[in-house]
Amino acid sequence: MRRLPTLAAAALAALLCAQPLAPLADAAEQTGFTVRREAIPGAGGVTLDAKVVEPAGPAREPRPLLVMPASWAVPNIEYLGAASGLVHDSGYVVVTYTARGFYASEGEVEVAGPEDVADASRVIDWAVSHTSAGAENVGMAGISYGAGISVLTAAEDPRVDAVAAMSGWADLAASLYPNDTVSAGAAELLLGIGHVTGRFGEDLRELERAYREHRTEDALHLAPERSPANRVEELNENGTAVLLANAWQDSFFPPKQITDLFGALNGPKRLMLAPGDHATPEAFGAAGLPNRIWERATEWFDRHLRGVRNDLSDSAVELEPLNGSGWREYPSWEAVTTETGRFRLTEPVSDGWPRPETGELVEGPASDWQHRIDVGDPTLARSGTVMLSGLLQGFARVPVGVSVPLVDRDDAAVWSSEPLPSGGTVSGTPRLRLSVTPTGREVSLFAHLYEVGPLGKGSLITHKPITVRNNEPGVPSEVDLALQPVVWNVSAGNRLVLVVDTVDARYREEGRGSVAFGSSSTAPAELRIPFG
Repeated sequence: MRRLPTLAAAALAALLCAQPLAPLADAAEQTGFTVRREAIPGAGGVTLDAKVVEPAGPAREPRPLLVMPASWAVPNIEYLGAASGLVHDSGYVVVTYTARGFYASEGEVEVAGPEDVADASRVIDWAVSHTSAGAENVGMAGISYGAGISVLTAAEDPRVDAVAAMSGWADLAASLYPNDTVSAGAAELLLGIGHVTGRFGEDLRELERAYREHRTEDALHLAPERSPANRVEELNENGTAVLLANAWQDSFFPPKQITDLFGALNGPKRLMLAPGDHATPEAFGAAGLPNRIWERATEWFDRHLRGVRNDLSDSAVELEPLNGSGWREYPSWEAVTTETGRFRLTEPVSDGWPRPETGELVEGPASDWQHRIDVGDPTLARSGTVMLSGLLQGFARVPVGVSVPLVDRDDAAVWSSEPLPSGGTVSGTPRLRLSVTPTGREVSLFAHLYEVGPLGKGSLITHKPITVRNNEPGVPSEVDLALQPVVWNVSAGNRLVLVVDTVDARYREEGRGSVAFGSSSTAPAELRIPFG
């Protein structure tokens, strides 16, 4: 079983790297651009393996430059399809390079640390000196690891005028350690694929040791300088035009931290969220195939690097519903939600067989109650399998399902709304508030929000973990939990159902014994649902 993460990582690496080079070379000869391999000096004497895609012939004036760091564990061929289109159609010079520590690039993997940011600036220096690009119109683009490095570099290097960051992160700790809960499935896959394709630096080795020894908190000091959320002031001062694109079900970098980063930016900005998992909404675009996100990225660079007056506004949000099709555009993230329903959680009770203990989600007054469940036993409620569930939702619209009547009420608390006669659209960030009293000092909780039909079959809308740590046993604490943001169309006559349990396979859970949930007239348990 221990080999599975490594085998899965190797398969994923092979999939991500499978880009045809011979057809691209032929196309280059026919369409007037060149593709060449270069060894570019990075920071500290490290050499970076790069591909340069450049229009053929002399330039009358310096051309705009795009620098694209490759994704985690992926070589620089990743973006050659997209790069050829950008060069051929718009005259960019594109330099795409393999991040230090991976494949033919020297050095060790530094997890988007200062060395990686310095490397990106050195690539800009080299391109200005060795290609037809100038330093006046510089952009950066990337997927995943390349996205994070691009935004961090834009904060550090004011020459970067525009960024398109796809499937990246804003807050590294919030991504992989959400609400003090280890995202073990994501960590295993990232570490596994990293070992297959790269050479770990000391910081990454320290992080892995801490993770393996169940002391993740000891490695959190590495996160702040690697988190774009902590560089917002510099991005705003530089006036960087930032396009952010992510998947609703990203297994590595869920969207809540991205919507928070988007809200903090005050320069030109665009947010795009689509069905799928990590790097899947934009993957085909990187290969040069038609893709909404890469089309927007091209328009973004044309507007902010080439001065093309296209239809893009300086601030906008584009969303494709998780269970639907068709993009919707909004002027801001706040405009995604038009009203918020406040549902009180009532005490879960049973009406007798065959109806198990279930509370209500109602809009009435609060009541005093407590309800206890066991800790440490899995239930049918789950967030799905890392990468696989998001892929199925994104490409086949197959949701993570559950049979609500079969969820064990000894190990989970369940609340249900009345049927929504006209349906509706959950649009924004749901929030859960309730009192939690564990018998131990720590307890992990997993909140799952479902759309449920008349027969009790549910489809996962969104979820979020939280681990209450260092709590005094038997002493209640208030939990205010923001679930992952979503746009989800609820069918007429279906219900909203909230399930809270203590085990989810993609996370590392803490705690044993039992935990009581509670509500009072002064601190009512409630679920706030955004509608749009």
